[in-house]
Amino acid sequence: MLIRLGYEIAIGCTQPTPLILSLDLHPDRRADIRWQSGVTSHPMVPMRTYVDQFGNRCRRLVAPQGDFTVRYDAVVEDSGKPDVVAENAGEVPVDQLPAETLVYLLGSRYCETDLLTPIAWQLFGNVQPGWQRVQAICDFVHNRISFSYGYARASRTAGQAYEERVGVCRDFAHLAVTLCRAMNIPARYATGYLGDINVPVDPAPMDFSAWFEVYLDGGWYTFDARHNVPRTGRVVLARGRDATDVPIVHTFGAHQLNKFEVWTYEQNSEPMAAELRRAPRAADAPLSLSA
Repeated sequence: MLIRLGYEIAIGCTQPTPLILSLDLHPDRRADIRWQSGVTSHPMVPMRTYVDQFGNRCRRLVAPQGDFTVRYDAVVEDSGKPDVVAENAGEVPVDQLPAETLVYLLGSRYCETDLLTPIAWQLFGNVQPGWQRVQAICDFVHNRISFSYGYARASRTAGQAYEERVGVCRDFAHLAVTLCRAMNIPARYATGYLGDINVPVDPAPMDFSAWFEVYLDGGWYTFDARHNVPRTGRVVLARGRDATDVPIVHTFGAHQLNKFEVWTYEQNSEPMAAELRRAPRAADAPLSLSA
């Protein structure tokens, strides 16, 4: 299956402003790129890439004073299979976990494990460890939080999402991650593209999505507390402890968001050159560009 994806983001800056973009496809998916425009900007500015401590490919640049736009367009190959379901996957005892997973047991900026650990053990202590426990956490978060783009707030933590019972996809992910960590299950936050493939089309404008991954039986598995069903066509941009580590665009100065467009949908055939030059389907959605 082929997936067409990309974005166009425009901001206005009152002075030259450094940016870090976490918008490159994750190195795990770069081999799947069939065509890409490359990241372009208007006006053109130098860009440098680096790989951060979580293995994400990031991009550094300085946006000039005035209006500034960055754009990317690509076609990637995907298996077309939904998220893996491994109901027999069990938990790994903490003393046997690989060292690199231990950071995903700890509290972080948006994931207050100290606050939610008593609640987690009360709710899930008697649930069968492993896949069933993580799924029970997903079910709980899915039913506890009401979704609406109007509920977006960049400062909302997992504890606040638990109390307020409203949020967007990042809040679902943060609360689920926190509850998993509280149960000694390594959990990490993920962002990326998730189009309406093999599901009814959502009339809301397209946006980047957030979900989470847990470490069970020696591997990482994808869970999505917002949708709470296996989905097709996820393309990861970045992973980290929480949204602090992987803001879509991190600005080091004042800015105004002028345009935000995201597209991700199934491409029925190999695109022709003329088609690649045309702007893909796009939609507006709110986004805070600061961490």
